[in-house]
Amino acid sequence: MAHGFMIGPGGEFGIDADHWTPLHASTEGWVEALALASHAGYWAKTITKIKGSAVEDLNLDGFEPVPEVQGLADTWWRGKNSLIAIYRGEASGFSAPHCLRAHIYGGLDAWGLAGN
Repeated sequence: MAHGFMIGPGGEFGIDADHWTPLHASTEGWVEALALASHAGYWAKTITKIKGSAVEDLNLDGFEPVPEVQGLADTWWRGKNSLIAIYRGEASGFSAPHCLRAHIYGGLDAWGLAGN
């Protein structure tokens, strides 16, 4: 891999690329993000992946941040029937906007959105 994973001085979980980039405020947030990606990937009717500048065009109106992931560079957003994961960490850590990515998990019901 072009980067290593690290724990920052304040307990942040992130990557050491060209420079330190915290992804989540804690390792617990990172684990929550991994669990959410697995859950959403299983229950979503559609998964759309976009890259680069197209990520900046995402309209997050009507979406709320998912606080459990404690997102810093990498964030999750919950909407009416979808979840969006935005991964800015590598793009930031390498100063490489083409590495910006987002995954849109669509067609989720209440169970798919919350798991409870």
